[in-house]
Amino acid sequence: MVLAVMRMMETVDVVVVGSGIGGLCCAALLARYGFQVVVCESHTIPGGAAHTFERQGFHFDSGPSLYSGLSYSPSANPLRQVLDAIAEDVSWLTYDAWGCFLPEGYFRAVVGAEPFNQILQQWRGSTAVAEWQRLQQVMAPLKAASTAIPPIAVRSDWGIFNTLSPFLLNAFKQTGSIFQLTGPFSNLLEGVVHDPFIRNWMDLLCFLLSGLPANGTLAAEMAFMFADWYRPDVVLDYPKGGGAALVNALVRGLQRYGGQLRLNATVQQILIERQRTVGVQLKTGEQIRARHAVVSNASGWDTLKLIPEEIRSVALQKRQNLPACPSFMHLHLGIDATGLPSDLECHYLIVNDWECGVDAPQNVVVVSIPSVLDPDLAPPGKHSIHAYTPATEPYELWAGLNRNSDRYHQLKQERAEVLWKALERIIPDIRDRCEVTLVGTPLTHERFLRRDRGSYGPAIAAGEGLFPGCKTPLKNLLCCGDSTFPGIGVPAVAASGMIAANTLASVSQHRELIHDVMVSKQQH
Repeated sequence: MVLAVMRMMETVDVVVVGSGIGGLCCAALLARYGFQVVVCESHTIPGGAAHTFERQGFHFDSGPSLYSGLSYSPSANPLRQVLDAIAEDVSWLTYDAWGCFLPEGYFRAVVGAEPFNQILQQWRGSTAVAEWQRLQQVMAPLKAASTAIPPIAVRSDWGIFNTLSPFLLNAFKQTGSIFQLTGPFSNLLEGVVHDPFIRNWMDLLCFLLSGLPANGTLAAEMAFMFADWYRPDVVLDYPKGGGAALVNALVRGLQRYGGQLRLNATVQQILIERQRTVGVQLKTGEQIRARHAVVSNASGWDTLKLIPEEIRSVALQKRQNLPACPSFMHLHLGIDATGLPSDLECHYLIVNDWECGVDAPQNVVVVSIPSVLDPDLAPPGKHSIHAYTPATEPYELWAGLNRNSDRYHQLKQERAEVLWKALERIIPDIRDRCEVTLVGTPLTHERFLRRDRGSYGPAIAAGEGLFPGCKTPLKNLLCCGDSTFPGIGVPAVAASGMIAANTLASVSQHRELIHDVMVSKQQH
């Protein structure tokens, strides 16, 4: 009997709930700091919304596919800093452009400031070029301000003044610009950019970055993007092997330092005793006790579901009331590539109508064809394709539908049509080439990714609120991921995991890590 009870209970330093990018970054760094950490993942593969899956030899990314600032080091990208900290990396494939089908026509968007000048000159004339150049001048000091303090140095307690001290002089020099970073990016455009095409383009980039247009996107996020995309010799990155290669690198780092990843380990409840978080209980009934903390990588809403109801609303009201971004429609296709042009781009953006707004349902479509860069992601002579509407699909259209009903399957066909039409602009006979066809809906997001309402994450507009920090009102319960500061997007969720891990580490451990990541890399 005693042995049976022992098998049903384990004690570690920290339990991390969920193996998304944020959770894995947090757990790998905690292991690097010397904590005994276990990650509980409900699915059979890690990665959360960033996992990769396979069908008939075609490998598909379920979520992000646009990466930058990762193929070189030192880098200001928080995910790159995590990889440096845990001494892991992947093989990076690089490219410099994506295709854009816009209401004005098609163009090949090459990263860097100068190539966009050429498009503006052709489509909008010299006045637009002058406005774009002026915007680059306005953003120059803000780019420096956005990278003055490296993410690896941030924590969420009073120790931050100690860990930031080596960078405060540089940050002080940027004080005037730092205040400008705290408002909406649209504030920086006022009086600088009047051309409607540039304004629309900025709205589109903001939306792809944060899930909100320019008037809802924090200026700091765009300053960081400008620093990364509009610099000399810039390239975009893609991990060879797809998103799985990136996830596996984080898992390797976790395990190298003694951390554990437990798959098929569904957390049923976060255990709270006398307002103190003491561990988790799995669906199997097993308990994993935590000496120091539980860190939830689930969304804010899904974290609440794991907390006993009697203390839920009082303790975590702020996270309970977060506004939500809409969900997604997805097409994952495995196609015959016979006779297709050899110059297909890895990514395409399609905008149907500027007037209704970039965040309007079914207005923007993103297409990824990663097998253009990495042929191993598809069988010989084939391509893997992922097309989706980025956080614009209303969950309300799907709420309550039976996934086995005729109405559900009919709605799938209706709502996926915009994706097919977008793809036909790239490959006109795409429907005839399909060997694998998978349609994902908000209910797919909700079910497979454990996402409340299938949401992309909180829709917190700049100037109207802030993402909650990693700490919660419950002692020893921390959060990371896209419901936690700094918010949505791969760099942001990596930063959230990093901040949670740093906060649990001692200041001396944290300062040593900063030195290892920043100083040694710069010297190298």
